Amino acid sequence: MKPVNRLICIALLASLPLLGACSRPPAAPDAGTAAPTTELGKKVRAATEEARKKMATENIDVSSSFTNGVRDLPKAEITPQGDLLISSQPISIDDKQRSLLLTHRANLIAVAEAGMAIGVQGADLGMKAAGEALKGIFSGNPGQVEENIKAEAEKIKLEAAKLCARLPALRDSQDAAAAAIPEFKPYATMDQSDIDNCQVN
Repeated sequence: MKPVNRLICIALLASLPLLGACSRPPAAPDAGTAAPTTELGKKVRAATEEARKKMATENIDVSSSFTNGVRDLPKAEITPQGDLLISSQPISIDDKQRSLLLTHRANLIAVAEAGMAIGVQGADLGMKAAGEALKGIFSGNPGQVEENIKAEAEKIKLEAAKLCARLPALRDSQDAAAAAIPEFKPYATMDQSDIDNCQVN
């Protein structure tokens, strides 16, 4: 699995172990993203806020793909300070290279956060859909239920479009870092097909 795809998956799934036990109040919603209205949506948002904090303060794994659970290349990470670690050892870089790595790290986080927004809205929609279905049964108006759910689903499509729109910048920062840092180049596995497939799907 490519690093960008793995980050999105982590963003969407990071909260699952916490859903049953999370009792904290939800964090403030991001600008432009509606706050979740269901309890599940609120719990997912609270858990993704924890994931955001971890991304901001911990190393980000940019390792390449895995084969049968074994890394194809040694583990590579970008630290919050912009260092490149390979097998936990820092690679010698200058200020320009560090700036390129920090830009790439910021783009990776932006894509992951877009994935988190989709996860929160998806959880919220699932609970809303269940509630709307019950309403439809008792009201005898299933057509209205379908329209309500479609309207909510459109919001998720908008969030997915935001994620796809961030991928060209992510590829550009990856390619710039790979061109400037030979040790990073083997880990630069994102290509145009990743962008095209996101836009198609």
